[in-house]
Amino acid sequence: MDIHEYQAKELLAGFGVAIPRGGVAYSPEQAVYRASEIGGARWAVKAQIHSGARGKAGGIKLCSSEDEVRQAAKALLGTRLVTHQTGPEGRVVHRLYVEAAVPIERELYLGLVLDRKTERIMIVAHPQGGMEIEEIAKTAPDSILREVVEPAIGMSAFQAREIAFGLGLAPAQVSRAVTTLLGAYRAFRDLDATMVEINPLVVTRDGQVLALDCKMTFDDNAMFRRPSVSELRDYAEEDPREAQAAEFGLNYVALDGDIGCIINGAGLAMTTMDMIKHAGGHPANFLDVGGGASPDRVAAAFRLVLSDSKIGAILVNIFAGINRCDWVAQGVVQAARESQLEIPLVVRLAGTNVQEGRRIIKESGLPIITADSLSEAADRVVKALNESRQSPVRSRVSGGHLGGNGQS
Repeated sequence: MDIHEYQAKELLAGFGVAIPRGGVAYSPEQAVYRASEIGGARWAVKAQIHSGARGKAGGIKLCSSEDEVRQAAKALLGTRLVTHQTGPEGRVVHRLYVEAAVPIERELYLGLVLDRKTERIMIVAHPQGGMEIEEIAKTAPDSILREVVEPAIGMSAFQAREIAFGLGLAPAQVSRAVTTLLGAYRAFRDLDATMVEINPLVVTRDGQVLALDCKMTFDDNAMFRRPSVSELRDYAEEDPREAQAAEFGLNYVALDGDIGCIINGAGLAMTTMDMIKHAGGHPANFLDVGGGASPDRVAAAFRLVLSDSKIGAILVNIFAGINRCDWVAQGVVQAARESQLEIPLVVRLAGTNVQEGRRIIKESGLPIITADSLSEAADRVVKALNESRQSPVRSRVSGGHLGGNGQS
């Protein structure tokens, strides 16, 4: 789960991380009011979307008067901001963050990530901020500072000091940097984050160390115990299908293909997508229905997949352990009838109650194509998709004749 910059700053401020004064605004008038609240002579008006590189895309504007703040807010609100992270579709700006512009002397990079290889929190820092750490890792990997945190002890003050001195900070700035580092670590640990990135972390001309821009990502599976973080979720920034999937306990990621996938288990889902590509097709989504998929849950997965207008065929691949093939088969039949499916449907079942599941599908009277193996299922869904495109009339999976798809 991602949150906005201003939300991340509020959370980090609660752990002692220093930030410039600022406030969120939803209209040009509110932006002007925020600027007057903050005071000073210069402000930054920042578009709030879940993406980096907003400055390069024109999403951050420096203003020297309240009238400029108003004009900047008018220009940003409601526009679609396109960055290299959003893709060509971009993101619509619904809210702004108005912040005091500070006199910057140096920009640094600070990041905390969950290193799954070492199963530790990794602190990553670099003496040059405002740049993408991935590019630095390619061009000058030795210049990156790294510290691994031992989970039984937590981040120690001496580790924070090593990083602060490694960044070339003056002695007077080291203590402020240590406070920032330890605060960011506590926020990471106590809020079940998977990433905290402060880029840039700036040193001002008067010696302050401030988090000028931040990003935080959280573990979805831990949000049940972090209601104060969970309520910060902005569904407008997410694919509506992914939000709908979360309501039913489904794991869904939209892709660019035209073959919808309904599968149980993340590993099997990845393998199925690979097999579809191997057969010459293109998967339209990653969808894991998880364990214990009831008929209603399977039907919900169908509705979710069919909400994608690009879908030309569907492959259901279930290897039942906790799941039961008869439950899945009931859900498949229910969904096919309710949606009056007009595209090819291929089902491969294996595992618990597989014979009962196959019987349900066979006796449904629907033109559902079945397969015994994954490779066979992938070949058949690609073949059925190609044939349906060549045929002027698609066979309706709501009963009746099998047409060109035929049941195997």
